[in-house]
Amino acid sequence: MTRHRGIAFVFAGLIAIAAAPEQSLAWGVDGHKIVALVAQQFLDPAVKKKVDALLKSDKDKLTPTDIANRAVWADKYRDSDRNGAKVRYNATRQWHFVDIELNAPDYDKACFGHPALPAGTVASKGPAADCVADKILQFQAELKDPKTSKAEQLLAFKFLLHFVGDIHQPLHDADNNDEGANKVFVIFGKHTVAEKLHAYWDDVLPESLGKDVDQVAAMLADKFKDKKTAWMTGTPKDWANESFALARDVAYKVPSKTTVDKDKVKCFVLDQAYDDKSRPVVSEQLAKGGMRLAMILNDALK
Repeated sequence: MTRHRGIAFVFAGLIAIAAAPEQSLAWGVDGHKIVALVAQQFLDPAVKKKVDALLKSDKDKLTPTDIANRAVWADKYRDSDRNGAKVRYNATRQWHFVDIELNAPDYDKACFGHPALPAGTVASKGPAADCVADKILQFQAELKDPKTSKAEQLLAFKFLLHFVGDIHQPLHDADNNDEGANKVFVIFGKHTVAEKLHAYWDDVLPESLGKDVDQVAAMLADKFKDKKTAWMTGTPKDWANESFALARDVAYKVPSKTTVDKDKVKCFVLDQAYDDKSRPVVSEQLAKGGMRLAMILNDALK
């Protein structure tokens, strides 16, 4: 189940992406910000004050201290030494996904058998071989426990801001012996260079919702506010299985038509019908991620 993912860099919306191996930003920067900004709108007033206090107290310099940028912190932390000692990288990189195989779905296997935290070990120092669903539960418990140290509480908070977003990206919950669709290449529109299907879901689809993350988050929160009761439920395992089904039934259902890009890379040609099915899924998953992040914070910080 160990793997490395690709990162896509999207410039000015839906244009060509340059991908670097061994790295990933699930949902991309914009998607993670949208999840956090949606969550902010569903926080209880008293919890909102505690969240603001946590953000204000954090002196870490990896990202700006607002909630949207802190939602990207876990990726920045993971990659801060990936070109050097790789201590942070190797310790946390597998925490961002849960690779449930399409041909033999096994949630427990995808979570490495759910390794327990050794006695006296905080979640931020837990086993490197663990999945995003388990890490959400561990950090949620720490954030809720008044005995958790201030430093670990801040780490728990920042990892949760990110990981609840990760688990709602369908291709972070499924694998088809292709590193979560990082070995599936697609092309679309007038593009002449193929990109990874995983990156298409990370960046292109979320960015197609709008350029301003505050406006997109406000739009999604308003559009789906009536789903609050139905969506602010469940466990990380439920969310992982839900996302897995969307990966199986939507994300991986690329059109059969293939071509080669200008570099002779074989790729699937995405059409309007694929986007018409995929974009609503992305909208709902970003909104669900935000609402469920709010649910976790409301419970832990009440």
